[in-house]
Amino acid sequence: MSAKSTTRITSPLSPPDTADGSRSTRLADPRFDEILASANDAIISIDESHAITLFNRGAERIFGYSAADIIGKPLDRLIPERFVARHGGQVRDFSAAPETSRMMAQRGEIYGRRRDGSEFPAEASISKFRGPNGLVFTVILRDITERRAAELILRGAHDELERRVRERTAELEERNAQLQQEIQERRRAEKLLAEQARELARSNADLEQFASVASHDLQEPLRMVASYTQLLGKRYRNRLDEDADEFMGFIVDGALRMQRLINDLLTFSRVGSRGKGFQPVDLATSVAQVRINLRAAIDESGARISTGTLPVVNADATQMEQLLQNLIGNAIKFRKGPAPSVHIDARREDAAWRITVQDDGIGIDARYAERIFVIFQRLHTAAEYPGTGIGLAICKKIVERHGGQIGVHSTPGEGASFSFTLPDREETPHA
Repeated sequence: MSAKSTTRITSPLSPPDTADGSRSTRLADPRFDEILASANDAIISIDESHAITLFNRGAERIFGYSAADIIGKPLDRLIPERFVARHGGQVRDFSAAPETSRMMAQRGEIYGRRRDGSEFPAEASISKFRGPNGLVFTVILRDITERRAAELILRGAHDELERRVRERTAELEERNAQLQQEIQERRRAEKLLAEQARELARSNADLEQFASVASHDLQEPLRMVASYTQLLGKRYRNRLDEDADEFMGFIVDGALRMQRLINDLLTFSRVGSRGKGFQPVDLATSVAQVRINLRAAIDESGARISTGTLPVVNADATQMEQLLQNLIGNAIKFRKGPAPSVHIDARREDAAWRITVQDDGIGIDARYAERIFVIFQRLHTAAEYPGTGIGLAICKKIVERHGGQIGVHSTPGEGASFSFTLPDREETPHA
């Protein structure tokens, strides 16, 4: 069997014997025999009776048979039973065909059967030549189990990718539809906003015109009423009864309060329309001017006004003075007793300054912390504390124009702390 096997190994893939019976030089080359025997792919030869005549080491590794066990046995042992009949017909067709080699995969899937009965996918090519003993068929076969597994993984990954692409495409299409709808809604909103802006501009123009009329046409009759009523009081004092003197006092007081109300309304309406441009404003200088403006109230109440370190801010100088004057004036007005104490200080908070005006007055109930900044909202009657109820509303409007916020922290009977924020100019503060 051994000598027979050696002869069989070389002859199927080699040229036939020459006419004089001698072999080609290559057949005697042991290096060729070693290459043939050690190839990784299975190299198998069969004769016309389909008996195996060559079985190299690659075939032993793939099929699990040794060459000694399989040479001389029918090729059917290496083919799954369901393919045996078809394979025989294919070999017969190939025998009659003019070509000398072909890829077997072109005729359908190729499977091999191992010694343990397991099957595996393969790719193979077959060639033929006629030797002295008839046709010899040689198959070069490769086990592609790992390749098929990789292909399945790749196909699965490809299918998963396609699924994700479809899902993502659907999401993008849905999102795109949402964006288109949002764009349309935004365009409608912008159109509405533009219309509202034009309407607001017309309203502001009307308000400005009203303010001009109010500043002259409304105040002039009030001044006349107050002046003539005061004149009547002087001329006919003690000539009329006490009720008449009291009534004339009511008239004068009402006219003066109406003038103050109109002036405050004008101030409130002009915070945005008549405001000046922003520039560096030293708040310490603003407080000094407020002291001068409120000198009479300070002297009358004996108020003590102190300041900490105040910054330079980018603001409307006139409105900063008005803001501080309203807050300091309120601190003096709503005092608990003589010599009220008011302290103005500042601290940096991120990109803003927080300015605080703190007093030791009557305080405010926390329930009204928002209400007091609404125009005409008063917590006391005019008889208790004079005023129009517009001062804090003006403060709020000024602060908001400067991009800040204003609020109050207070406990009834323990004073109030009003604070507001202003943009931080990163300037060195002034004491």
